[in-house]
Amino acid sequence: MSQSDDDFDFLAAALPAFISEAREQVSQIEHLLLELEEAPADREHLDALFRCAHTVKGSAGLFGLEQVVDFTHHIETLLDQLREGRLQLTADLSSLLLTCSDQVLALVNQAAGEASDDAAQQGRREALVQQLQAALACTRASPGSAAGLDDTVTALATEPASRPGRWVLAARFGRDCLRNGMDPLNVLRYLAGRTHILQVHSERGAIPTLEALDPESCYLNCTITLRSEQPQAAIDDAFSFIRDDCELQLTPPELGIQRALDQLETLPDHPRLGELLVGAGAVSETQLAQGLALQAKVRQHESEAPTPRLGEILSDHAGVAPEVVHAAVQKQQRPRDPAHEEQRYLRIPADRLDAVINLLGELVTAAAGAGLLASETHHPALVEAHQHMGHLIQDIRDNALQLRMVPIGGTFNRFRRVVRDTAAELGKDVLLEIEGGDTELDKAVVEKIADPLMHLVRNSLDHGLEPAAERAGQQKPPQGRLTLSARHDSGSILISIRDDGRGIDRQRVLQRAWERGLVEAGTVPPDADILQLIFEPGFSTAEQVTNLSGRGVGMDVVRQNIEALRGSVTVFSEEGLGTEIEIRLPLTLAIIDGFLIRVAASRFVLPLDSVVEVVESQRTAPESNERESRYCMPLRGELLPVLRLRTLYELGHLGAPAAGRVSIVVVQAGPHRFGLEADQLLGQYQTVIKPLSRLFQRLRGISGSSILGSGDVALILDTLALNALATQSESGLRIAGNREPGLAHSPISVSIEGQAT
Repeated sequence: MSQSDDDFDFLAAALPAFISEAREQVSQIEHLLLELEEAPADREHLDALFRCAHTVKGSAGLFGLEQVVDFTHHIETLLDQLREGRLQLTADLSSLLLTCSDQVLALVNQAAGEASDDAAQQGRREALVQQLQAALACTRASPGSAAGLDDTVTALATEPASRPGRWVLAARFGRDCLRNGMDPLNVLRYLAGRTHILQVHSERGAIPTLEALDPESCYLNCTITLRSEQPQAAIDDAFSFIRDDCELQLTPPELGIQRALDQLETLPDHPRLGELLVGAGAVSETQLAQGLALQAKVRQHESEAPTPRLGEILSDHAGVAPEVVHAAVQKQQRPRDPAHEEQRYLRIPADRLDAVINLLGELVTAAAGAGLLASETHHPALVEAHQHMGHLIQDIRDNALQLRMVPIGGTFNRFRRVVRDTAAELGKDVLLEIEGGDTELDKAVVEKIADPLMHLVRNSLDHGLEPAAERAGQQKPPQGRLTLSARHDSGSILISIRDDGRGIDRQRVLQRAWERGLVEAGTVPPDADILQLIFEPGFSTAEQVTNLSGRGVGMDVVRQNIEALRGSVTVFSEEGLGTEIEIRLPLTLAIIDGFLIRVAASRFVLPLDSVVEVVESQRTAPESNERESRYCMPLRGELLPVLRLRTLYELGHLGAPAAGRVSIVVVQAGPHRFGLEADQLLGQYQTVIKPLSRLFQRLRGISGSSILGSGDVALILDTLALNALATQSESGLRIAGNREPGLAHSPISVSIEGQAT
């Protein structure tokens, strides 16, 4: 295989990592721009914005993605003017940069093979480049536009070191460079695209004679003279992928001390002096590594002599000004906020983590089987050893599932751009507030809830929030308020989309329901049921169809998608005050703590967090009433709907309970409670969730299955669906001890809430 083939294979293997990182960087650019709209002069955000664009451009150059490099270069130039204080971020400029970030993402998707580049797309990019250049031209034509900035920024703008400097780069590439899939010429071409190369001098003495030359070895040693306004670390980054296979010596031009000090001040606190000096552009990564190596050599060979400090070495050998070293030391010694301490991350493919979770599920099932065998032996030591193993497996399970947990704030932040653009399209002024962004839940849940949330947010913007003129007539602030919040509640997560708009007109909803036959004409259901009608297929109260809504398509899909995640959606609204849509979701879709019960010969699992208490009651009803699948019983002065799973699923009379006794498991389903009759309580059980086959997917009240330690299959109950079965058509339910004789239930024992006994 030729060297070019090796190079191609290496780049092809690394391209997915670049695509993933580039998408993250573009997302961060969008987030930073939206944050800067509230604080345009935030230097830390401006620096971070520039670094994101610089990272995308630099990485794209290594893969030969010239379109990404060229277009991002214009963005980077403008961002550099912003962070230098020569240009001020306005709303129009922010909109331009947001549109440019969309184009960068489109180019990245094109590199991933997910999109094509047509003439219209190219025309849009050219128009954006012209707008960027026009913004830069205004900056050059108006040198006084930066008036009002402090003296430090003015000094930076006139600092001689800000002009392009002359750099000398000595590069010695390793003999195995080509064998390792690296092409030095690609690196030099990329460097030429970022800087202006004045001269290249190759050391011919390093090249052997033709007889001694190995065609797979690299003999390239060269000295490059170039001119660039890039910081030293940026030039050094061009060799980041090949640094292990080459030796670099970069001699920078004179750097203004004040410029370095100002750049150092903008950096976040860091415990390492070298990282601060690299971030300030005072030294390169290569020089830092050489300084650390020299320090280690001195420590090794002169053990009795005091080890020189890194700052002294870099000052003596790399030409770093003592003032810069002193400022970096002072910044290094500042007390640091623990929240900003450096964290280490490991990027792994999601399918590998899913495979670990699946294996863990099998381990939980196998451990349950081993526990059953251990209990049958009645061997105390074996039972104790298995209990210890069970605790360890539970700890492993909790930690493994924690790896899949991600903050929902990342999903919430996507809607900043949606709210901004949609509000502008509708001519509304909307403030988006995010609460509980650090709330964590399963990554699979986060990915699947994004689309329903998108629809609900757009619906609130279109239907819920009024235009400024209408709000003024109602003595409301002209700016509407939309709040996204998340919090944990009883082992679930509650996501809320809340606005302070016009609310839902119940009479209008009811009238449309009568017209469509969803509710019998003249019948007025409870308010909560009226609000839930908006989730019926094809339901809409919009007078006209818009680009956002009005066709009656979407809200029913929202409910279906949420219920597919074993979640529920509830609407609360007050006319004139606003609407809140509350989504309740499970934390994970893989393994849950369950409560196992037996009904007839079948086993069922309830999510343990939904079990409130267990009531043991006396059975005094005639057997004819057993044909009823539901009834009501009095419990502490209230009526509790109760379901008989034996009758509901026609399980027969196998394994019938003892005469005269029945256990009622009280279950919490969202804001409601209902009871389930159980023949036997089998206690807590770690439940590995298995999906149902297509044959059973339409079976109401069942959300999945699990394999018990004995090898039997237990069905996982869907508490929300069962609650609907227990409470619908309440007038037809049999009320024990009231409407007719039947089952009289008198509570004997009640468990502690959340602890089934």
